This record gives sequence, structure tokens and C-alpha cells, in this order.
Amino acid sequence: MSAAVEQAAGRLFGVGLGPGDPDLMTLRAVEVIAAADVVAYHSARHGRSIARSIAAKHLREDHVEEPLVYPVTTETTDHPGGYQGAMDEFYESAAARLAAHLDAGRTVAVLAEGDPLFYSSYMHMHKRLAHRYDTEVIPGVTSVSAAAARLGTPLVEGEEVLTILPGTLPEEELAARLAATDSAVVMKLGRTFPAVRGAMESSGRLAEARYVERATMAGERTGLLADTDPESVPYFAVAVVPSRIGNPGGVPSGPGGVVVVGTGPAGPLWLTPQTRRALADAEVLVGYTTYLDRVPAKPGQVRHGSDNKVESERAEFALDLARRGKRVAVVSGGDPGVFAMATAVLEVAAQPQYADVPVRVLPGVTAANAAAAAAGAPLGHDYATVSLSDRLKPWEVIAERLRAAAAADLVLALYNPGSRSRTWQVAQARELLLELRSPQTPVVVARDVGGPEQSVRIVTLAELEPSEVDMRTILLIGSSQTQVTERPDGSRLTWTPRRYG
Repeated sequence: MSAAVEQAAGRLFGVGLGPGDPDLMTLRAVEVIAAADVVAYHSARHGRSIARSIAAKHLREDHVEEPLVYPVTTETTDHPGGYQGAMDEFYESAAARLAAHLDAGRTVAVLAEGDPLFYSSYMHMHKRLAHRYDTEVIPGVTSVSAAAARLGTPLVEGEEVLTILPGTLPEEELAARLAATDSAVVMKLGRTFPAVRGAMESSGRLAEARYVERATMAGERTGLLADTDPESVPYFAVAVVPSRIGNPGGVPSGPGGVVVVGTGPAGPLWLTPQTRRALADAEVLVGYTTYLDRVPAKPGQVRHGSDNKVESERAEFALDLARRGKRVAVVSGGDPGVFAMATAVLEVAAQPQYADVPVRVLPGVTAANAAAAAAGAPLGHDYATVSLSDRLKPWEVIAERLRAAAAADLVLALYNPGSRSRTWQVAQARELLLELRSPQTPVVVARDVGGPEQSVRIVTLAELEPSEVDMRTILLIGSSQTQVTERPDGSRLTWTPRRYG
């Protein structure tokens, strides 16, 4: 034959080795290593590779070994691109070395502790080579599963949510994510341990947190995170916040109390990490049934729903439960301090018999802010918030306040504009405001913001139709400065300049 036969490219394998114990390697991983021509593994500059040590008994004398030695780990570098530049250059070089073997028709197995696509260095080779060569990834047991097994406690049950976090995140970000989840595993400890411990404490999870070091490996250690010496923590350690279901150590202890939480204008997307944690920690939830339905159910948690017109009774009920040692969350829509349950709870809590009951109020996204964001920025300058409900104050007071706010040229956020039993207030407010405002004043008519029936329209004060306003609507009335902008896509946004005049 005069033409050279083209060499078929080799095959790339990303081989998961499991958490450290060689006996936890999968049969497929052992099979692939045995059949490979080239075995590659990462290591620091000292040359010792944990991945190689796990697979050592399966390596042959005729294996071609490719140690991929990091140029830098945690130390500084004088590379012109900094740490990331040095690492990117290394990965490109390492991929080129493996590509040379693959182009020569050799089978290459890249070893990876745990799973190759779970916080593994292998993925950097995969991204650079998998689109060029036939590739197979062999999954491995992760350190997360190994840690849970060594602790002998479930990570998650039922509808619980597991969050996996790198300890390299900023402490405040870690705390927010820990507060918002049911169970968690924090990876990459070592130097990050003090910040991780601080995040556990500030999120209220420290008492639950467990520590696992070198799971399934020599030198394995487990214990309470709170009792762990920061100076003794290596990189190969994880922090675990396990399932609370059936786990007495995962349930907060201490005296009862009441926390009033705001759920925002709609469902779970509007909950803050702080309110999520408070709701998860509560033994009892008390609230208007519509708002309770927004809160994800928790096993063992008791719910007491009631009508929207019994706020004082609801507050007294919650405080009585707390006085008997229960951890109670009073669930409110929007922000609990804006025409909602915080005032009702604090008013009852001011009575002498509740003096020793701890009460906290946690904020939520208000209906006014949610509606304003959906419409643009109509609350960008000074504004006043007024409830049109005359159930708790006479209409004369409402009218006086509307006139004062209109005369001061404030943007108005009008809560509780109408309901089945209150049909005339919006019309009265509109006529009153037209005495002091231009008929062309922009008005945001926002209904069910954040919900499945969300509708946000911008009309003029003259066009405002009272019959279209119900109890799920909030109105934002612009000032003399408020403007409406037409966007190229046909949408309209309204905004109030921060500079006045």
C-alpha cells in the first residue's frame, strides 16, 4: 500500500475512584484502569498523589504514568495572569500532553478522587478534550456520601433539600445559603474552616453541624463541628448539616418564642434566607390560611390557619403557645410591619402576661416594592403609604392624609384599595386626588404581583377604573415628576426621578 494507514485516536476515560478506600472503587473503574495504556493523575509539587495511592494496586509496571503536577496550589505566583492565569496555562499544557497520547492511539485513564465531575480536577481535561475524542466518565462515590455513611445519619429525607457548598464562598454568602436549606454539606475546608464555622453559627446551624475528615481513609475523624480545632482541619474534610427528620440533635432547643415573618407578595421565590430558616425552625406556624399555603410543609410542624379578620386573636394564640414553650412563627404576607401582623403581635405582647415571651420581627418584600419593581421605579423618590381600608380608621382620616400627601407632591402607594364589602373607596380617592393632581398622572395598577395571575398596567389617573380594583390589587399614584417611558419592544415603564424640580 502506498498510502499510510491513519492511526485511530485513543479513548479518554475520567475514572472516579471514590472517597479514598480502594475497596470503594467500582468494578468498572478497576476494569478501565487495568485496560488503559496511560494512567494520568494530578498532584501537588511534592509529587504525592492521593488519586494514585487509591488506585496503586491496580497499576501495572508497563503503564505509562502521566503525573499532572500543579504549578501552584495555595501559594502566590509571579505568573503574569496571576493564580488563574497559571492554572489555565497548566490545564492547557496537561491537556496537550494527554492529547498526544490519544492521537497516538493510546487509551488514557485520568484518575479522580470521588467523582470525576464533582469538584474534580478531571473536569478541566474533560472540557478541553471530550469534544475531540471518544470519552467515557466512570462515576465514583463522592465524599458527601462517604461522610454521611461515616456519620451514620441520613442527609435528606422526604421533601428535604440538600445544598452542597464550597467553603471558599464568602462567609455571609455561606450563612445565607445555610439558613435557606434543610441539609447541607460544605466542602473544601482547611483554611476556610473559621469562616465556615462562623457561617454555621450566624445561620443558626452550628449545633446541628458535624465534622468529617478523610472519610474512609487512614486518619479518618468525625465529631461535632463546634468542638473541632480550626488548626487541625485539612483540605480533605467536610462539614455536614444532616436531616432533621427523626434527629433530635437537629432540632433547635431552648425557650419558646414568637417570630413574625414576611413571606413577600407571593410564593416561595419571595422568601428570604432569614425567613426560610425561621420557618424551618418553628414548631408551630400561625397565620391567615392564604399566607400559610405559601410556606413549604415540614414534617412534624403544626399549622393553625384562620380568617384574615382575627389578627388580635391570632396574635394572642401565638403568644400563648410560645409562653408554653413552643417556637412559633406568625406568618404574614408582604412585610409583617406594613399593614400586617407585626403590629398586632406587638400590641398583644405589650400586655404584662407576655412580658417574658421573646418576640422577633423579620422583614419581607412589601407589595409596594414588588409592584414598583414590576412597573419600573415609580417609588424612586419620596413617597407615602396609605391604606384605603376604613375598617380600622374612619374615612375622614384617610381623606385627610390623601390630601396632605397629594399637596406635598408625594408618590402614593395605596394598600387595601377595595374588596367585596368596600367598593366605593377607590372612586372617592380618585376624585379627591384629581382635585390636586393632573389627570395625566401615571398610575400603576398591580394585581397578584408574583402570583400566577400577575397583571401590571400603567394608566393615567383619569383612566383609573375603580371597578377593576379588588383586594389583591395595589395602586401606585405618581407625583408631578413621575414619567412613563415607551420601550422599543412596546412595553412601558414608569419612574420617578431622584432629582426634584
